[in-house]
Order: sequence, then structure tokens, then C-alpha cells
Amino acid sequence: MTVDAIITADVLDVDTKPVRADRRQRPRPWRLAWLLLLPSLLCLAAFTYLPVLRVVLDALYAAPHGAGSAARFVGLENFARVLGDPAFRQAAQNNLLYAIGTVVPSVVLALLFALAVWRSSRFNTVMRTILFLPSLVPLVAAASLFFFIFLPGIGLLDYYLGKIGASGPNWIGDSDVALWSIVGLTVWKNAGYYMLFYIAGLQAVPRDHIEAATVDGANALQRLWHVILPALRPTTAFVVTIALIHMLTSVDHVVVLTKGGPSNATNLLLFYIFQEAHENFDAGKAAAATVISVAVLLVVSLGALRGMDPGGGRAS
Repeated sequence: MTVDAIITADVLDVDTKPVRADRRQRPRPWRLAWLLLLPSLLCLAAFTYLPVLRVVLDALYAAPHGAGSAARFVGLENFARVLGDPAFRQAAQNNLLYAIGTVVPSVVLALLFALAVWRSSRFNTVMRTILFLPSLVPLVAAASLFFFIFLPGIGLLDYYLGKIGASGPNWIGDSDVALWSIVGLTVWKNAGYYMLFYIAGLQAVPRDHIEAATVDGANALQRLWHVILPALRPTTAFVVTIALIHMLTSVDHVVVLTKGGPSNATNLLLFYIFQEAHENFDAGKAAAATVISVAVLLVVSLGALRGMDPGGGRAS
């Protein structure tokens, strides 16, 4: 072997061995990614996916309440019992009216509030805080507050109605009015929360589009209808979806104010599920009602997202 060959071999050994060692010691990117995701995946599995699977399985079994009672597979029998229950149909009808009465006014008010206070100023900052404060009040506390507002004869609402010579109905005791009293409480609490999303959406609207419309002679209403609202379609889709989820998952105010009464006039789906599970001890029926409710909510939410944002999240 020549001197040049020996020197070349030594150089190759020096240059390549550390590189190979580094490649063996360096973790692969996908392994690091899975390692970082592992805590979140474990939490999702423990608190989301496994409970969902458990509810679906419970809906297929009958487990009578009592010590030593064994679960019995009944297939779709629980779903048939739920759909045939007049109380469930009444709760579903109430939830539909509740959704119409809360989602539409809350979203419209949130948009109006955002349009009024989205520009940065000291006054608007104070107004944003005032409008957002109701969303910080826990729902149980808000319901307790409105209980004193709705008291017939001596509540704040009837007190101020008496000042103008009017009188109100039994706000939470009349089956024709009680649900709309619950709707009023919900709108008061949620409109300020949804306003924040619209403020963020308004700040993302391209200024050059608004300026171009102004130069073209568009007035404020035309700019709102043809420029701002189309740009806010993704925000509106998101807000409507959040409002629908709140509509199905909020029940504290019903428990505090009416407990589903009078005559099931304010019995919403979540309260119906609570009654079946914890008062009637019918876990299978409660699970079936949960699956039906979540399935309907999923379909409606996807429809809202597609209907409000057909461009796949791109503002037109």
C-alpha cells in the first residue's frame, strides 16, 4: 500500500465514522413528534374517546338499577324506547325552540356589538368590557340572579313594569312564557362572548377592500353587506357552531330556575338525559338519548359550517 492510499484511508475514517455515529444517536423526527404528542393523545383517549365509546356501548345494553344486576344486550331497543317517549319528544321540541330563540339573537347581537366597538379607543375598550362581563358570570350564578329578576310581583322586571303601569306574567311559572325567560337569560350571557370572535374577524378584514368600496361610492350599509359580511362568513360559521354546542350542553339555568317545568315546558334534552340517568336510573335509555342528541348536533353543526362557509374557510 502506498503512502497516498494510507493517508486517504485515514482521512476517510476520520470524516465518516463520526457522521455515522451521529446518525445513529440522533432520534428520528417522527419518533420525537409522537413522543411530544403522547400526553395529549393519552388525555384525548382517557377523557374523550373512551367515554364516547362507553356511551355508545351503554346504549346497546339494558342495566337495571340495583345491586348485582347484570347488563343485557338489547341492541336498538333503547333507541326505540327513547324515540317513543313523549317526554323526549317534548324535550326535543323545546330544544328546537330554544336553539332558534338563542342562536339567532345571540349571533346578531354579537355582530352588532362588534361593529359598534371594534375600533380601538378608550370608550370602546370600556364598552367591550361591559358587554363581555355577563359571559364571565357562572351560569348557576346568572340563573340565581335572574331568579330574583323573574319573581312575579316583587322581582326587578315586574317592579319596573309597574313603574309604567304594566304587569308581567309569571315569568318562570307560566308554561307559555318560561322557556322564553330561559332564552332571554341565555342571550344576555352569551352575546358578549360571541362578540369577541366577531371583533377578531373584523380586525382581519382587508382594509384595502373597504377603501376600494368607499372609493367606488359604496355607503356604510353597502360596505357592510357586500364587503364586511362576506369576509366574516368563516367567523359566523364558527360562532354558530359554538352556539349550537352551548345550546345542547347548557342545563344549569334550567336546574336552578324551573327544573324542567312547568309541565315540561322547559325540559331540554340534557336535563331529560340527567333525569333518565340519575332519577329513573335507566342508564341505557340515557345513553341512547345522548347518542341521538350528539348525532343530531353533529349533523346540524356540519350543515351550519357548510352553509355559512361553502368556500372552505376563504372569505369572499
